[in-house]
Formats: sequence, C-alpha cells, structure tokens
Amino acid sequence: MSLSRFLDLADLPRDEILDLLVLAERLQLHPEPAALAGKILGLVFLNPSLRTLASFQAGMARLGGNSFVITPGQGTWALETRLGVRMDGGAAEHIREGLPVLASYCDALGIRAFADGKDLAADLDEANFKAMAALVDKPLINLESAVNHPCQALADWKTLDDLAVAPRSRFVLSWVPHPRALPLAVPAAALHMAALRGHEVVVARPEGYALPSAIMDKARAAARISGGSVTETDDRAAAFAGAQVVYAKEWGSTSYYGDADADARLRADLGHWQVNERAFAPAASDCRLMHCLPVRRNVAVADEVLDGPRSVVLREAHNRLVVQMAVLHRLLA
Repeated sequence: MSLSRFLDLADLPRDEILDLLVLAERLQLHPEPAALAGKILGLVFLNPSLRTLASFQAGMARLGGNSFVITPGQGTWALETRLGVRMDGGAAEHIREGLPVLASYCDALGIRAFADGKDLAADLDEANFKAMAALVDKPLINLESAVNHPCQALADWKTLDDLAVAPRSRFVLSWVPHPRALPLAVPAAALHMAALRGHEVVVARPEGYALPSAIMDKARAAARISGGSVTETDDRAAAFAGAQVVYAKEWGSTSYYGDADADARLRADLGHWQVNERAFAPAASDCRLMHCLPVRRNVAVADEVLDGPRSVVLREAHNRLVVQMAVLHRLLA
C-alpha cells in the first residue's frame, strides 16, 4: 500500500490507518536500517518544535535516509507566507519561490505552520497550509497546521493500542489552563482520532471554549463510521465519570477567537480546570492521563499526575518516532 501525502487522518480509509499502525509495530520490532538509503527528507518549521523535529530526523536516520531542517529567519532568509503583499518588510523570500526550491532538493517535504489565530474561518479552512501545499510536488507531511496534527493523532492511536484501551471506552478530551491562547490543532486531531477509534468521546470545556462546529461535525462523522459517539459538556466531574482516558489539552477561547485580552480575562478564573489527582475521583481507578507535550506543570496538569502511574505522556512522545517511521516508509520506500 502506497501513500502520497500525509496531511489528515480523515484523508485515509480506516483500514489504511490500521495498516500504518501494523507497519509501525513491525518496524519497531524488526528495524529496516537501509529502507530509505539515499532518500532525503526536508523539514520546514515556521513554528517551534521539539518532538516533531527530533523524531522525524531520528526516524529518517533509523531508516537509512538523511534530512535537512529549515527554520526561516534562523540561519536562512525569513519567508513571507502571505499572498499578494508588497515585500518591503523583514522577509526576504516568498514561499512561492522558497518551497518549490526546497522540494526540489528532497524526496519528501514536511511543513509546520501554526494557525494565525486571528480569523477562525480562515484557520478552519486551513487557508495558509493549503496555499503552501499547492506549491509542493513531492510527498508532503503535515507537521502541524492550523487545525490538524495527524502525526500526533497517529501516535496517540498507537498509545491507546499499547495500553489495550478498548473501543467504546470513555475518552475525555479535557480543556486545561495555559497562560495564553493556544491553537486548535491538537484538540481537533485528538478528538477525531478518538472518535474514529470508536470511543465514547466527551469534550469537557468551560463556557467560551466550545470547539467549532466544523471540528465537532468532523468527529461525529468519524464516530458514525466506527460506532463511537461524541458529546460535550461544561461539567467536568460528569465527563470524568467512568473515564478510561483523560486527554488534557489547552486551547484558546472560540468565543473570543483572535482577541487575546478577552481570552485572558475569560481564563483568569479557570485555574480550577487544572487536572490534578482529585479530578480523577469519578474516573475509572486505572484511568490514564495523556497530553501531547509540552505541558505547563502545575498550570495545566499537576506534578502528582504527570509523575504518577496514570501518566503515559512519555510513551506518547516515543510513539511519535515509531508511527512517523511507518509514514516515511509508506511515502518513500
């Protein structure tokens, strides 16, 4: 089975996702150190990274290939991403030239470009990422876009497999505090992943932080395929009742999208949404804590949980390497 682009789990039939996970397990147990010999992966990071950057470089090396990393403005020309602008500012090069040139140097290209966080409709439409994707004629990987992070979602699916968390188990996506508004990419991807895996998914969030209907509708469509369900509530205790998995994640207010001051006022009184051990009282006794990382300790999640037996955040992070090797293998082997 071949793969030409890896941009969204929703682009793949469910059977193909399962096939990728089988391949990931096989490569973990039986490495193929020459599978991508002579292949080059280009990585363009318009936003910061730790796990995504390191895991793709490590994965490419473990499969016998090479990679290069471009962080525009840090050792390279700054890249202008807007279309139709007069380039009389700090950016010396436009993506319309920069990305095709980089793609010509490699066999596959990965791009990370976060949401602008100003126009919700434009971010939901992935307008910026689509414009960049249209410039690339090589296999392309979404390293995180405005409202998607398929690599994280695939790693999370494998983590649930590793833990033998059964379909129909209650999976809670819980909003947690952060000093500032964060993008919707990971919550959207995690929600869709859990719904497609067949879980009873509950989104627990305060008023003002409801996920956009487009994201919820996409997850509900996935749930119909798998036999799962998707609901939402502002009652965290009710959401946690009987939960097998709590996926803690920060995101910005959708009621005040793009308004940092209004968002800050709204979240100022929401510190009690931090996930600590008391929050798990109504959950299953063996309920696990997931988070994509990085996590603000004792703001989003308490030390006692992150350092305790519930936490599987390091397993999730390791699985980024495992599943991405499968993606690279499918794209390039």
